[in-house]
Amino acid sequence: MNLLDRTVAFTAALRRANVPVSSAETVDAVRAVGAVGWADRNAVRSAFAATMCKRPLYRNAFDSLFDLYFPPRIGDGVALADADGVGGPALASDGPAGDAPELTPQELEELRRAMRDILRDALLDGDDERLRDLARRSVSAFGAAQNGPGQRSYFIYRVLRAMSPETLIADLLAAMLGEDERGGLGERIARQTIADRIKAFEDMVSSEVRRRMAEERGIEAVEKSAVKPLADQVDFLRASQRDLVELRRQVYPLARRLATRLTARRRLGRSGRLDFRRTVRASLATGGVPMETKHRPHKPHKPELVVLCDVSGSVSSFAHFTLMLTHALREQFSKVRAFAFIDTTDEVTRFLRGLDLGDMMARIATEADLVWFDGHSDYGHAIDVFAERYPDAVGPRTSLLVLGDARNNYRATSAAVFRRLCAQARHSYWLNPEPRSYWGSGDSATGAYADFVDEMVECRNVEQLQHFIERLLPT
Repeated sequence: MNLLDRTVAFTAALRRANVPVSSAETVDAVRAVGAVGWADRNAVRSAFAATMCKRPLYRNAFDSLFDLYFPPRIGDGVALADADGVGGPALASDGPAGDAPELTPQELEELRRAMRDILRDALLDGDDERLRDLARRSVSAFGAAQNGPGQRSYFIYRVLRAMSPETLIADLLAAMLGEDERGGLGERIARQTIADRIKAFEDMVSSEVRRRMAEERGIEAVEKSAVKPLADQVDFLRASQRDLVELRRQVYPLARRLATRLTARRRLGRSGRLDFRRTVRASLATGGVPMETKHRPHKPHKPELVVLCDVSGSVSSFAHFTLMLTHALREQFSKVRAFAFIDTTDEVTRFLRGLDLGDMMARIATEADLVWFDGHSDYGHAIDVFAERYPDAVGPRTSLLVLGDARNNYRATSAAVFRRLCAQARHSYWLNPEPRSYWGSGDSATGAYADFVDEMVECRNVEQLQHFIERLLPT
């Protein structure tokens, strides 16, 4: 496979990873690389990124696939820079890991200790090149396992278990701080620096393992597991802690982007009602012929928004993220009120004024009155309490937005009360974070509520939520 074919294959892999790359951008990428040359791998990466990555959101997937399709070395570490040049003989490895003499347990332990000493020094100095070289050597020494004759697999956890970078934090802190007093700003900065460097080393190990596995099994077999879903396509119900941190970072950039789109749509949208008097006056300049009609300013209706959300269990991340997004867009509505429930309901609008999603979640969990009986979801009782305690919350100008999976633990649904609330509202919507195929299964009460709302929408990730918010916002 020549470089052009590999570039085309790389573009196809980006598209499979939901990174939009057009044919024109592929041509631009090839032209950019033609200008900077293939000799510098970092320059090639930058040229491809500048022409193919439209948003920072796509950069992680881009980097993972670039390392697979344009690896810095092959085998156990012959760098591309050591090749005989473009068009020369194929790059050769210095031998597979399995050809190295097998070490005794004592020799392996000595090697592990020596490499941990090197790792400590590299982390202390922040030397990325040494860390990258150490990641390669540690994968060769500790990451390989024989699956069968001529078959090897590489495992990240085996490398990290052997190197144990977290156990070096105390030594690194002592070396960085010296005689300085502990517990102050200096220690916090040092801890953050150490954590960032350890994270960088772990990412280097992961990248090296993916490269080895791609050589063993083929790039196509590895790229699906190597590339994580884009941040706006991660399922709320399956999001890890790291995914949730990334989602929190997206709240306000997403709100700004949606508000900008809304402003553009309003500017380019239809005008208001015909202004007959101004039209006739303007026609005098063209002999009484109305060549151009005049319209009154279009004043979009700003509805009141009431959010009623289930914050129990795994759906809490979805509910809290949506609450923060709607609060960030509060200027697009005349009023925003938020209510949360587990098996009883309490208003949580007062908790939305902070900027940190984690603080908001913690305050709602500890200060709001959300548990009435056993702390398991009870939509029926929560709806009854909402209608009884806040009778003025839903009115003819209100858009009612319900967030939850409708898993009711086989309890009463209070469907009649919910129907009355939907009838009082101008619009009513239900966002369900479960796949549509799960609706109505087990203890799901979607069938009891779906007929009363204007629409029950599958909303499993940020992308689907963004599309819904764009529809909900007034134009």
